[in-house]
Amino acid sequence: MFEPLLADIWASLYKMKPEITKRDVDNVLMVNKSLMERIMKDEYFVAYRNFTRLDDLSSAIATVKFGEWTNQWLTDQNEEDEKFQKQMQELHTMQRKFLKQERQENIGSGTLVSEENFTEAMTKFNEKLQWMLQNNSEIFSQALAHAMQETKQLKDSLKSLLGGYNAGNGEAELKKIPLRDQISLAEKIASNKKMKEIADWAGRFKQIARNKQKPKKSDSIERSGVTLGNDVERLLPIELGLYIHPITRNDFLRRFVEGQTMQYEQKGKEVLGKGPIILCLDQSGSMQRLDTQSKGFTLALMSIARKQRRDFCLILFSSSTQILTFEKGKIKKSDMITLAQTFLGGGTNFTLPLDGALSVINESRFKQADIVFVTDGEDRLTASFLEAFNRKKKEKNFSVLSLLIGCSIDTVEQFADKVIKVKDFDEEGSFTAFEI
Repeated sequence: MFEPLLADIWASLYKMKPEITKRDVDNVLMVNKSLMERIMKDEYFVAYRNFTRLDDLSSAIATVKFGEWTNQWLTDQNEEDEKFQKQMQELHTMQRKFLKQERQENIGSGTLVSEENFTEAMTKFNEKLQWMLQNNSEIFSQALAHAMQETKQLKDSLKSLLGGYNAGNGEAELKKIPLRDQISLAEKIASNKKMKEIADWAGRFKQIARNKQKPKKSDSIERSGVTLGNDVERLLPIELGLYIHPITRNDFLRRFVEGQTMQYEQKGKEVLGKGPIILCLDQSGSMQRLDTQSKGFTLALMSIARKQRRDFCLILFSSSTQILTFEKGKIKKSDMITLAQTFLGGGTNFTLPLDGALSVINESRFKQADIVFVTDGEDRLTASFLEAFNRKKKEKNFSVLSLLIGCSIDTVEQFADKVIKVKDFDEEGSFTAFEI
């Protein structure tokens, strides 16, 4: 019975005006109808439908969470009430046989179940279920509240991971990603505590980056396309029509509040563009304690690159390196999962990432790059390497900002233009990187 129950839960969450049918349903679905009646009457359900209505992702996640918590509630009742447990087991056996009979499958002699017997058993079980729903109403409501709380947390985590650093654009960024990928990433976040922590840090750092970055474009009265927002003067005529019509007005108002209504895009002239960003991130063994912080920090820098259409290169280093390049700062779902799961470990070698950065800068699109070098360790560089690196820095016109996490500046100051000492990524000095 559970699969059709999930379908009903989804419809109740997604549709504009869901209603439970007044006509009789099949005996097999009698229990589902009782559960749906209870769910749709719940105050938490009514309140949170504003959050899920006509929202593909929220309604899909909430369906899974509602299903999980409803199933958990049934399991708890099953363990606490022996009669309920016995009825459920008998009904499960009877239902399986009854469905086999309907499909005309061979179930063995002497095991036929009449429709009257099945209906009677289902009716008794349904009466018992309704009694339990009424007498354990508060516990059931708490289960639904937990389901919606987890849904909102997952949605917020997705917006933190995939959204840019502009205020209120998380929803718009999610719309650009296939729903299947959104749900897949939501499942990863739900089952992986580390992904959730990275999302939390990314959300915090993107907010800080927003305050550090100055707008790159000025407004203009020239229309240059269509975008999402809630500027009344720039709304498309079709959106005004949706507002006027009584059936679509509520949906329009919801999207307007969320900044998801279609409006004309107005762009002024671009100011001189900034160069690419190269982040050299230490992943030696001692950096493991800051792993989720560092990856949230990385995603915030990447969101700056994506917003300003700057290429982004991530060089993970320890005693080896791993180089990841993201054109215009765009990262795929699979790359994000790989990044979350990657940690090199090992010792610290400065020559490898700096040499890797030079190789990247030699590519045409990485000229005039900004390098952010992050480490909590020390290493010795040869005089010949330092001389060659600093010479290239002048030739290619790139700069190096170094964030040192509790270590000496002796080596780093020999190749960095600016050195800032911090205790972790969540210190004011680290936020200087968001100004590049």
